[in-house]
Amino acid sequence: MNDKEQKDTSHKTEETAENTAEEQAHTTVDEATEESTQEVPTEDQLQALQQENDELRDKYLRLAAEFDNYKRRMVKEKMQMMSNAAQDTMSALLPVLDDFDRAKKAAEQNDKGHLFEEGIGLVYRKLYTTLKQKGLEPMDSEGHDFDPEFHEALTEIPAPSEDMKGKVVDVVERGYTLNGNIIRHAKVVVGK
Repeated sequence: MNDKEQKDTSHKTEETAENTAEEQAHTTVDEATEESTQEVPTEDQLQALQQENDELRDKYLRLAAEFDNYKRRMVKEKMQMMSNAAQDTMSALLPVLDDFDRAKKAAEQNDKGHLFEEGIGLVYRKLYTTLKQKGLEPMDSEGHDFDPEFHEALTEIPAPSEDMKGKVVDVVERGYTLNGNIIRHAKVVVGK
């Protein structure tokens, strides 16, 4: 290549570089103009974004509150399940307590109450105390107002006195609660 051709080639390269630099400058100016118009949102866009933000925040707070309620409910149900885990066993033992009560009543009627206290009474008290420690409580029904939430009426008889109308006259079978929950309703006779 001669000198003239080299100068022409270098001149063309310089022109191309200048053109490329000018194009890049124009492109950068155009992009900056576009970005500046995009960066400034309108008032309506701001309100829409604020509303969307408020809705999302509200959903988040509701979800967090719902989850907290769920955790509390699960803990409560678990505690209740643990406290009533022995309900089936307790219910199965209630007829044994009934039999002890009937034996005690029969022994007292036959003037053999002292024999009951010496032998069977010890076993009865031990069983009753153990069950009571586990949360079993007998219902005190005799003389109280009849309440279908706690009592199962077997029959009605004429009240022995005026003040016994609508009240429990006799308890055929005791009712029991386990940790405050009824596991057996009292079977009673009601005065009318």
